[in-house]
Amino acid sequence: ETFHSMNSELRELPPIELSTLPLILKTVTESGIADQMRLTELILNDQDFFRKLMDLFRICEDLENIDGLHMIFKIIKGIILLNSPQIFEKIFGDELMMDIIGSLEYDPDVPHVQHHRNFLKEHVVFKEAIPIRDPLVLSKIHQTYRVGYLKDVVLARVLDEATVANLNSIIHGNNAYVVSLLKDDSTFIQELFARLRSPTTLEESKKNLVHFLHEFCGLSKSLQMVQQLRLFRDLMNEGIFDIVTDALQSQDKKLVLTGTDILILFLNQDPNLLRSYVVRQEGIPLLGLLVKGMITDFGEDMHCQFLEILRSLLDSYTLSGAQRDTIIEIFYEKHLGQLIDVITASCPPEGIAQSASSGGRVESTKPEILSNICELLCFCVLHHPYRIKCNFLLNNVVDKVLLLTRRREKYLVVAAVRFVRTILSRHDEHLINHFVKNNLLKPIVDAFVANGNRYNLLNSAVLELFEYIRKENLKSLVKYIVDSFWNQLVNFEYLASLHSFKVKYEQCLESSGTNNNVNSVDPRKRNDERALEKEEEDYFNDSDEEDTASASHTQRAQAQPVLSNGVAASYSSLSPRSGGLVDYDDDEDDEDYRPPPRKQSETLEEDEGTMDSLRLKRKSASSKEKEPELVKKQRLSKNPKSRDSVFAALCSTLSQAVLPSKKNASSMQLTPHTDDRSKGVGEQEDSSNSINSSNNSSSDEEIHRDKEPTASRSCSDCMHGGSDNRQLSGEDCALIPPKSSPEMAVNGT
Repeated sequence: ETFHSMNSELRELPPIELSTLPLILKTVTESGIADQMRLTELILNDQDFFRKLMDLFRICEDLENIDGLHMIFKIIKGIILLNSPQIFEKIFGDELMMDIIGSLEYDPDVPHVQHHRNFLKEHVVFKEAIPIRDPLVLSKIHQTYRVGYLKDVVLARVLDEATVANLNSIIHGNNAYVVSLLKDDSTFIQELFARLRSPTTLEESKKNLVHFLHEFCGLSKSLQMVQQLRLFRDLMNEGIFDIVTDALQSQDKKLVLTGTDILILFLNQDPNLLRSYVVRQEGIPLLGLLVKGMITDFGEDMHCQFLEILRSLLDSYTLSGAQRDTIIEIFYEKHLGQLIDVITASCPPEGIAQSASSGGRVESTKPEILSNICELLCFCVLHHPYRIKCNFLLNNVVDKVLLLTRRREKYLVVAAVRFVRTILSRHDEHLINHFVKNNLLKPIVDAFVANGNRYNLLNSAVLELFEYIRKENLKSLVKYIVDSFWNQLVNFEYLASLHSFKVKYEQCLESSGTNNNVNSVDPRKRNDERALEKEEEDYFNDSDEEDTASASHTQRAQAQPVLSNGVAASYSSLSPRSGGLVDYDDDEDDEDYRPPPRKQSETLEEDEGTMDSLRLKRKSASSKEKEPELVKKQRLSKNPKSRDSVFAALCSTLSQAVLPSKKNASSMQLTPHTDDRSKGVGEQEDSSNSINSSNNSSSDEEIHRDKEPTASRSCSDCMHGGSDNRQLSGEDCALIPPKSSPEMAVNGT
């Protein structure tokens, strides 16, 4: 209560004495959020707070006052958990840092005392590869290490995420500060590379300098992006890649690993820096060292690093033209053969088991190296298809890679299958024919059959290969596999993939047989089709009147005249080919109907029935109510010229399509038969004569037919023409039912 105000606000801290440690501990650990902010403010305002607390810590340590040391541990831990950057800046200074770490050695939850100060003073050695003369840089380096040790070792169990993030930001800021000061010190950088190049420098010193260079490049990630790029360009100009080239030739495997790490840092930052060096004359050996490192057994998992570097250098999607061609040309001419030779030397001869072979490269080559070589080859197939095709076809590379199917490691056999699958994904006809011609899938089929019914990765990889060939419809491979290996694969036909594969093979055979039959019949069929097309073109191009009639009908399609019975008048065409002239609204079912040609004898026999049916229709039509004269006048005076053209086009259509053989005769017989109607259609008579003519047409026609029945029966062609003419003249439209088809009008039924 003494240290709190009336509103329970913390007014001041208790005095730092041994007797007040419980009160200070309670104030630090049991305060709320508001009190924590006030506590932070009070600690920062008291300049001697931490100095007095550390003096009390040393007294307790000298007196071996374990209870007091435990309370001081909890007080320091609580203050650190306040997560105040200003407090961190104070306690992480050079004066207090070691005492703060010492106070954290007495954790009451740990049965024995920790010895963090002893470790930092005696066991941690600061290796100075090159003297750093700036005391501020040295101070930041030491502080960064101690803060990291505090975060990762001393308080690893008790820190929350917010405090850890704050400590990481301190480390990150210190790294950026150190690298910025060092990179701006031109004397320091020049001295560093001068020592690396000097032949008098001891081997151990060179190793330390390379490790320092690696750490220096790694810490540069704390800089901003622009500063990182500038630093890496400066290091390249100073000759860092020459230093790495020398490091890769070292017998020290750890130094080789450090060199590859430096290259990966450059590739992650700016790959073009390394590529521009490799294409130079002095940079060519570096590419060879990378290939050599990929096939060398280092005893550790370093082969993936070489693989990643080579993939970045050979990536055709990010390379510019000149760099790409040069790097790829160097790789294919000088180094691809080395990788293939490793595969051939590591595989046992045919018929000899892996376990029986002793000595040589077979035992020395690690399976991981062979797997990485296959990965790089698959990468090259995807990125350099043309060069891969030429190289593979000339040097039989596929045959040599498939030697991996003889290895006892199943994942190497799967790697070979994956390599073949990648090649086939290019859909290159030359490579596919190369597979068929040289029987290259035999090792894969043999490995699949030898694997038996075991459901493993090899089984799935081969089945997926067959499924891909089937889905992509690679017919030559389908026929090749079934023709060559079905006797071996028939035992696995119960598998859905192989069953579908066999079905695909049968479909290919059927399609090839069908194609042969079609090709043998095709010439005559094509000639017939051409003749039909020619006939149709001649027909449609022959008559300009038909085009005119079609255009006029299109204009009248929206405003058709209406007859007295309310049915829209439709001027139907009698020709099955004249669909373009007239649209049929009601006769959709009969639009494709084509009446068969009729002989003359059949026509004469049918005309008798036609005459009788027409007489009945005329009588029924004459009994209906007459159309008003005004409506008829409007209907008949509406565009008689277009009606004329329709009549002419339909006569031409009938003469060509229905009865072409009697064109002349029908036209001669049509003239006397339509004399009394032509005045209602033509332009020479006036409209009153047309109306009178249309009113009396039915009775005149009936009298005329009674007088000359024999003449009408003897010319059936004229009958068809006359019925069409009556439809066009307008007064006999009601004689044909609205739902009757044009063919019914032609046949008179």
